[in-house]
Amino acid sequence: MNQEKTTESVSVEIPVSMPPSPAPAVPQAAAGDRTKRFSRPPSRRPGLAPRRRVCRFCSEKIRDVDFKQVQILRNYLMESGKMLPARVTGLCARHQRQLSTAIKRARNLSLLPYVIR
Repeated sequence: MNQEKTTESVSVEIPVSMPPSPAPAVPQAAAGDRTKRFSRPPSRRPGLAPRRRVCRFCSEKIRDVDFKQVQILRNYLMESGKMLPARVTGLCARHQRQLSTAIKRARNLSLLPYVIR
């Protein structure tokens, strides 16, 4: 009466054939594009170093910029009346500071306009 229940587990192996995983798709030109993307823009003078700007006041041996020289100060103003930055004018830091002070003084004395419309 003792009936033993036997449960047989049948393991069936199913052959699974998976295709080999493909290599990550990297375009051939991508390796060469990196150097093109991060390279410097072409210079305007190929093969030559960029020109060094020389301060006009230093080259002419002008020690101090005077606010009464309105004709000189006008050369360093935009059409709208703003002062030109040093990267545009090419002045050294010392003369750029003197120039900005001279323009401000000339404006204060009504020798130069604040705004040109």
